[in-house]
Amino acid sequence: MRTRTPLSAAAALTFLALTACGGGDASGGENSADGTPVAGGDLTFAIQVDSGCIDPQQVGNNDALNIGRQLVDSLTVQDLDGRIQPWLAQSWEVSPDATTFTFHLREGATFSDGTPVDAAAVKANLDGIVALGAKASLGSTYLAGYTGTQTPDAQTAVVTFSQPSAQFLQATSTMSLGLLSVPTTTADPATRCDGTTLVGSGPFVVDSYAKDDKAVLAKRTGYDWAPTGAKHTGEAYLDTITYQVVPEASVRTGSLQSGQIDATTGIASQDLPQFDGNGFWTERRANPGIPYNFFVNESRPLFADERVRQALSKAIDREELASILNPGDVAVSSAFSSSTPDAPDDSAVLAHDVDGANALLDEAGWTKGADGIREKDGQRLTFTVTFWQPTSAVLELVQQQVREAGIDLQLKQGTTAETQAQQESGDYDVIFYNLTRSDPDVARTIFSTESRNVNHRAHSEVDDLLNQQAATTDAAQRAELVAQASDLLVSQAHSIPLIELSTVIAASEDVHDLQFEGSSRLWFHDAWKNA
Repeated sequence: MRTRTPLSAAAALTFLALTACGGGDASGGENSADGTPVAGGDLTFAIQVDSGCIDPQQVGNNDALNIGRQLVDSLTVQDLDGRIQPWLAQSWEVSPDATTFTFHLREGATFSDGTPVDAAAVKANLDGIVALGAKASLGSTYLAGYTGTQTPDAQTAVVTFSQPSAQFLQATSTMSLGLLSVPTTTADPATRCDGTTLVGSGPFVVDSYAKDDKAVLAKRTGYDWAPTGAKHTGEAYLDTITYQVVPEASVRTGSLQSGQIDATTGIASQDLPQFDGNGFWTERRANPGIPYNFFVNESRPLFADERVRQALSKAIDREELASILNPGDVAVSSAFSSSTPDAPDDSAVLAHDVDGANALLDEAGWTKGADGIREKDGQRLTFTVTFWQPTSAVLELVQQQVREAGIDLQLKQGTTAETQAQQESGDYDVIFYNLTRSDPDVARTIFSTESRNVNHRAHSEVDDLLNQQAATTDAAQRAELVAQASDLLVSQAHSIPLIELSTVIAASEDVHDLQFEGSSRLWFHDAWKNA
């Protein structure tokens, strides 16, 4: 029987109910309770970090995206089953080669400055996101190959790409491609970030923003074009939403208990049970996209050896990792979170297999030393995982697990900026992060040698598969290509997934209809509070 030193109590308490930078299961009580919505009131929602920007086209942080979602509407909306439904676009056509997308816009929608949401605005937004370049960290990847937008009439926008881009339709449902007023699209990015020149199409507008303190959004008068699937079509019920920055998990827990805040997604996992009833409710939804991974740098000699990568993956017990997460979380089972549309099941490849890990490392010439750590040619089998997230308990458990195969895993936690700088420079052994998106093309963004190439590897068969799925509009054919790509990513250990992420709302029973949208972001249009 294998033994392992238990995690320290301090380490166990550091793991939060994480949200990532959907479908999935969701369960909750009072959120769906019967009752007549009440207009008015302020809802105070605690967020963990402030990225210094609330422009939805420029941010990638989950808390900032949850703010931005309320400020902009999108051409389409993705429901919880992954289907793309009408919003600002009433209908659309996609060319067979997925290079041309024609959107027919609804009439009557306006920005909060009164100007129309028309084809010219669609063009200005897409052109503007391309012009933002790296500042539009998500939207710019969705627009790779964009060649322009034609506007044959005020209600028709024809978007074209230089190569097939089947993912683009889903991308139009994200807040990263949400529509801002034409003047906003060319405004100073800094004034957009602080809300000064940020004019959107959504049900709320910016009232005030104080960095590292709070952002206040106010209900927009006259809003009347909610997406397909909304519970009502008119103005939002809430007068204001206050996003209060509360970095400490214990303070968020205490603030919710005492009524200082109404809701949050930042409750530590061990504290969640106390909010399941007792005047509160919780609701969980898995985050789609790429789960938290060890992304290994294959330009380093250690990870150029596929056997070492595979051994690292086999040494990880993902069932055990899931057991210390949020109630209802399950073990990761492919290169994608299980909530991602077309996500396959590669759980057999990802099964815990210490014997298999040891055999691979033996074959690769790594032998165990006196302290149990393997060595080869005078070098120890050691590497550093760089991360910024509050995930110490998970990573320390992985550290213990892989040591049983003779692997010395070191942890280095830095700031978000430091970690991102290392990622961009390629100066890392292993980097740990995830990417939320409810479309399997997210794998091309992360892994493709023509995109981020997080592994720093040479072109291979998996890149061809990722490119083929991007060019395929046939749903069944695309799902098969995605499954083949996932199998190669995990079997060759380019992807070493650890845990699926989920967003867990904890809220007072006075809060109703605070909902998830397709990417597990929060949607406040239907939310209301008891008087």
